[in-house]
Amino acid sequence: MQIYIDGQWLAREDAKVSVFDHGLLYGDGVFEGIRVYSRRIFRLREHLDRLYRSATGIAMEIPMSLAKLASTVTEAVSRNRCEDGYIRLVVTRGEGALGIDPSSCPNPSIIIIVDQVAVYPRELYEGGVHVVTAPTRQVSHEAIDPRIKSLNYLKNILAKIDARVANAHEAILLNREGFIAECTADNLFVVRNGAIFTPSPQDGALEGITRGVILALAKQENIAASEARLTRYDLHTADEAFLTGTGAELMPIANFDGRSIGRGQVGPVTIRLRDAFQQLVRIEGEPAWEREPGAKAVKYSPSPLQ
Repeated sequence: MQIYIDGQWLAREDAKVSVFDHGLLYGDGVFEGIRVYSRRIFRLREHLDRLYRSATGIAMEIPMSLAKLASTVTEAVSRNRCEDGYIRLVVTRGEGALGIDPSSCPNPSIIIIVDQVAVYPRELYEGGVHVVTAPTRQVSHEAIDPRIKSLNYLKNILAKIDARVANAHEAILLNREGFIAECTADNLFVVRNGAIFTPSPQDGALEGITRGVILALAKQENIAASEARLTRYDLHTADEAFLTGTGAELMPIANFDGRSIGRGQVGPVTIRLRDAFQQLVRIEGEPAWEREPGAKAVKYSPSPLQ
């Protein structure tokens, strides 16, 4: 494994950051999780656009042009000979003095990790996950805009703990008004009468890259799709429901707060969108590296990262 840190390519055991890095000390930074399919980096430009917007949102300047960062991410995939995997791209505020003042951090730090992923077992994509409502609430958009994908993930971690305590796979965070915001690492969709609905950023949802892909695929498949204000009632009465995310891809929900969703099995709209998504990711974009003659491809299997 070769990890990129501020212009250097380092082995995993040598890849280290300063204990004075404000990303470590205060969660001050932004990040992206990006998938690689068949050596193709999926929606790299969209991820980088969001990364730069997130950095602007926290008044941090990424010390590399978008074009140069794109080529460096591609190089990371090539150096690691990644066939199907996951890229974690992190930009921290950088090393500084103790104290939260970011002006003591003159040089933001860029980190690129390319690794394999394997979390959810295959059978959950066929049967669906169990989801619960987390006691942990989403932070108000009046405080932190959910479109900023920052290193401050404590609320998500606490909600994941809520899920584990409840013996569930995932948890939904409500906003302060009781509307559904998002899950710990995924966006949420409900299906009713053949149409799909998902929370908006105004209710606390991240503008997920996979979320956007699913909305576009729905249009392509002539499936009505829109943002909507959703409550727990909308899940309890949904025909189908599913999660989307760079790691989770498209994951059906079988059970919510102890109640089956619809018939308790993967529904036809979910299957249509899942199949369309999986076809798309195998063909979009150019390979980041070329296989040696005679080398065999690794068989693809959905494998999400939280």
